[in-house]
Amino acid sequence: MRRIGSLMAPSPLQSFAGIYVPLSIASALFAAADIYLLGRRHPMAIMDVVWPLTLLYWGPLGLIPYFAFGRGGDKRHGEPPMWRAAFNGATHCGAGCALGDFLGDWIAFATGFALLGSRLGGKFLLAFALAYLIGVAFQYFAVAPMRGLGLRDGLVAAIKIDTLSLLAYEVGMFAVMGLGAWAYPGLEPTRWSYWLLMQVAMLAGFATTYPVNWALIARGVKEKM
Repeated sequence: MRRIGSLMAPSPLQSFAGIYVPLSIASALFAAADIYLLGRRHPMAIMDVVWPLTLLYWGPLGLIPYFAFGRGGDKRHGEPPMWRAAFNGATHCGAGCALGDFLGDWIAFATGFALLGSRLGGKFLLAFALAYLIGVAFQYFAVAPMRGLGLRDGLVAAIKIDTLSLLAYEVGMFAVMGLGAWAYPGLEPTRWSYWLLMQVAMLAGFATTYPVNWALIARGVKEKM
């Protein structure tokens, strides 16, 4: 923000964020309505949750892959090529991480939680812990039905699949979050610009987990989605 007299004028970042973040929320709500109200259910039920969460941080740009190959009930695509399977795998990982990071940010903000005196470190710890728990849960509901696994074997498989993918995602996301905290100190979750920077961080996480998902699928550790 920059000061004009006694008033605070919005910065270009805040002005753009005030447009893009609400559009991202609208995109996620559109996908949720398309899935749950219009019946565009995905054969893999967990993807009905994954796509609205993906659009929440991809924003309107995420509507391109959603309409191209993400809508459930569309049988035109058949066996997905590797690039698309890796993309779907990254969305699956990213959705769990994004939800965990979103919750972790608000908890850290509301409680003032810090790690060794660092609020950023506390935010990283909460975000990672919640992202890991939610990510494993998401992975369980993907792999267990596909492989016909029980609870124990399904959880073991989910942890094996999700750990490396999640670590790769968090590396990219935390790097951008750290840069954002350095460039915009004091920015809080109550501002649109905070969430715009978080969207950028989550896209960075998507970029770093994409090749890992490709490798996991190529080696048969993770199924194509």
